Amino acid sequence: MGTHLNPYLQFDDSARQAMEFYRDVFGGTLNVMSFGDMGAEGPDADKVMHGQLESPSGFVLMGSDTPSGMDAPTGSASRISLSGDQGDELRGYWAKLSDGGTVDVPLEKQMWGDEFGQCVDRFGVRWLVNISQPQG
Repeated sequence: MGTHLNPYLQFDDSARQAMEFYRDVFGGTLNVMSFGDMGAEGPDADKVMHGQLESPSGFVLMGSDTPSGMDAPTGSASRISLSGDQGDELRGYWAKLSDGGTVDVPLEKQMWGDEFGQCVDRFGVRWLVNISQPQG
């Protein structure tokens, strides 16, 4: 199995919707466990305690809601980067991630030769997409 580094996103109350959105973007299997599934009652019962998406491309993305009494996330200096030379696949991810979000840098050829774009999706997560160009 080895060791893995996986992004873990924290949401206020939208983890289920966000994780379902990422499943629509990347495909794969999404498993969601609510606080209620673990016996919690009250306002947190329907909140996501842990969500995990495993995509056919091998991506693993995790996320959860913030339980009552804890500070909700506010802004972040983190970004998630998607990169590679599979242009059509990466352009497809870009189109879905940027839909309903804000494009900071349009996905287009940059001075270093690659296609690059930066957006914030509809759930406030910042994504960087870089499509490497063939060397030669």
